[in-house]
Amino acid sequence: MAAQAVPAFAGPQVAIRRIELDRPWQWLAKGWQDMRVAPHVSYTYGLLAALTGYVLSYGLYLVDMLYLVLPLTAGFLIVGPILAVGLYEVSRRAELGLSTGLDEAFGAFRRNSSQIALMGVALMLLMFAWARIAALIFFLYFGMQPPSFENLIVTTFLEPDALPFLAFGTLTGGVLAFVAFSISVVSIPLLLDRPQANVIDAMATSFRTVQTNLAPMLFWAALIVMFIAAGLATLYLGLIVTLPLIGHASWHAYRDLVSYPEQG
Repeated sequence: MAAQAVPAFAGPQVAIRRIELDRPWQWLAKGWQDMRVAPHVSYTYGLLAALTGYVLSYGLYLVDMLYLVLPLTAGFLIVGPILAVGLYEVSRRAELGLSTGLDEAFGAFRRNSSQIALMGVALMLLMFAWARIAALIFFLYFGMQPPSFENLIVTTFLEPDALPFLAFGTLTGGVLAFVAFSISVVSIPLLLDRPQANVIDAMATSFRTVQTNLAPMLFWAALIVMFIAAGLATLYLGLIVTLPLIGHASWHAYRDLVSYPEQG
């Protein structure tokens, strides 16, 4: 498969491969294989994601802001990549023929702790920005009396007057989610795989990867949204499966898209 050399600031030169549109299906298939290799780690991550969803929802209920549960759970797409570092580690070690326990998975960030942490800060800032924007959008359209949780679905999705709210909110959230996707889809696995890499080079490589393979990466982003949305729609229970599947598949996306001079 042909590769295109891409300079990445001061870091070592990398090559970004051009891929076919249907390639993401192979990443999902490989991700499923990794889940079967380390089911205890994979499903533990999925269970923690589901529990986090319940805690978030209960916290919003306590502060009488349950109307924000939909945009904040949607914001999970922004920070999700940094939460999956342990899943990337499972897949990385599986390629080397190594098994991975929970201690290795939870400690994976130590391979490049400072740069992975900086990447996490960047995604958290985007998440906080989305949370503030989502609250402002709610108040803009519904005033100081946002819809109750009981009427949330009907008020925001089924009433004709809600169409501008849905259009503007979806567009705004989509832009932020795509920015997060563009800078993280390759960068976080890269930082784990290459401890000498820095966050600026990694984000530049990730952005250039999306630019080089725009159609396949948009398809991959759509698949991620579909799988995570399915997990959320089942009252978070589906995340037990969909989160680790996407996490492992994301590692294989990185390996498929990026190569280094010594790899040929």
